[in-house]
Amino acid sequence: MADSSREKPLGARIDIRRVRGTDMPGIVALDQQVTGQAKPDYWQDIFQRYATRRVDQRFFMVAEAPGSGALLGFIVGEVRGWEFGSEPCGWIFAFSVDPAAREQGIGEQLFQAISAAFRKTGVKTMRTMVPRQNQLHMAFFRSEGMVAGPYIQLEKDLVD
Repeated sequence: MADSSREKPLGARIDIRRVRGTDMPGIVALDQQVTGQAKPDYWQDIFQRYATRRVDQRFFMVAEAPGSGALLGFIVGEVRGWEFGSEPCGWIFAFSVDPAAREQGIGEQLFQAISAAFRKTGVKTMRTMVPRQNQLHMAFFRSEGMVAGPYIQLEKDLVD
């Protein structure tokens, strides 16, 4: 018989579903709380692109508390491919959990949900980009098994 005290807790009881238009004020507010910037036009554009078109390969998911509908987090990604010869893969480009609800397994459940959605499309790899100084996201994605990939990001300042 397994010692249940050593098993990993399941985390908070949440519902994960595709985003709805009525979620957007909560998405904007959570993003503003985390980043310090209100970007309602940006998020409305993301909603239009990732919740209404090519929904078989684009995923904008939210985590909410059952019953209350309180927004606890979100994750956004899509299947992309063929840039510089890369095979199609799943890309996560936005991810956030309410700071007051962290360390309850919500991020992991969102990550697992988008991983499953990507697998259903047939892709075998998932990628993301994380700023080096963002230790929170770096630690999270590494804890989920993500490692450095075969591509290197290059950039150039365009300001004189």
